[in-house]
Amino acid sequence: MLANISKATTLYLTPVLMLTSLFLILFAYLAPAVMLHSQVSLLTVTPSSALTQPGSTQAVDGPSMVVGMLGSCSKPNNTAALTCTSPSFTPVFNTSVFTSNTPSDVLDAPPAAAPVFLAISLAFSIIFFVMFTAISFRHLMGKAGNVWDKPVFQRASAWIGITSFVIGLGSFLIVRMYYGKAADDFNLSIRGQGTNGPQLIANTSNAFTMIWIGYAFFAVPVVVSLAKLHVLATK
Repeated sequence: MLANISKATTLYLTPVLMLTSLFLILFAYLAPAVMLHSQVSLLTVTPSSALTQPGSTQAVDGPSMVVGMLGSCSKPNNTAALTCTSPSFTPVFNTSVFTSNTPSDVLDAPPAAAPVFLAISLAFSIIFFVMFTAISFRHLMGKAGNVWDKPVFQRASAWIGITSFVIGLGSFLIVRMYYGKAADDFNLSIRGQGTNGPQLIANTSNAFTMIWIGYAFFAVPVVVSLAKLHVLATK
């Protein structure tokens, strides 16, 4: 019974985890410039008096901006609609909604190599998902499934998976450190202006949570593929 549960988990659950991982990472990569404009972002700048008036719980109306890998969306006040920039590997964030004393210069996009490497990683991830799923379900394909029994395809699938995982996770870790520092520098500058500073605060946002969950799911099929590769190598 335990063997059947293990087999079912490997065959059916693992491809589902990989598909879920793909969606989570893709949404985090495209938002907010392409989709989920107000729901998902890497960095947010929102109205708040926490830095200029510590301890205050007063609601603040003002400009805000959400930032992603391919662009940003901003609005001049809480009730206005978001206006998004065009998606680009080298985005220029729209900071025109902020006042002149806002340290918006620290909110530059990360180096252009980051979005490009992540796009490459996503492309490899899709290829890995197709190959991994085909290998898992080759017993249901009849004669067409025989091709996926060949060790060369199983080795290629494993190497594509680990390459995609390492490039993608490494790139997102760099982006997380970049935006974490940008948020700290932004908040430090506003705090230094005292009560005369703009009532804004910057924070890293929920896209990173989606990314960490996505790569936790991604790790499962990668480990399964590497285990199969180890078995092939010892035959």
